[in-house]
Amino acid sequence: MPTNNVTRLLDSHAIPYQAFETPPEKLGALETAAILGVPPEQVFKTIVILREGKGKPILAIIPGPFEVDLKKLAKAVGEKKLSLPTEREAEQLTGLQAGGISALALMHKGFQVVLDELSGLFDEIHVSGGQRGLNIRLPVKALVELTRALVADIVGD
Repeated sequence: MPTNNVTRLLDSHAIPYQAFETPPEKLGALETAAILGVPPEQVFKTIVILREGKGKPILAIIPGPFEVDLKKLAKAVGEKKLSLPTEREAEQLTGLQAGGISALALMHKGFQVVLDELSGLFDEIHVSGGQRGLNIRLPVKALVELTRALVADIVGD
């Protein structure tokens, strides 16, 4: 299993997790779920969201089959307006490749993390391991505690 900053971080906090290798190309959450044989709702994707004013972007972590609702997210974080960057902008802002963007890899970079409340349906969810080809299953509670995530309803109906 590949080790990287994310797996070392989880190990250092003694957080139980399981790492899964997936093909190295950029996969969507639904493709990842099919490869891992888990419900698509249990594979969460990380979306970089821009604030209108100043301030670090937000990392919205949402279930694979859903789209982030920018109005709900803006309300949850107290912003008037949010927008989506291009994939290239997201990569520049995070320093990570699309398909490998992970709140766990960006913990000390000042991003606000918002996890959709549907995560509460599961004890454990799958998230990116901070690089393409690495998926991590970990307890929702550990993800929230580590990233200090705000848990809110942020997906479209």
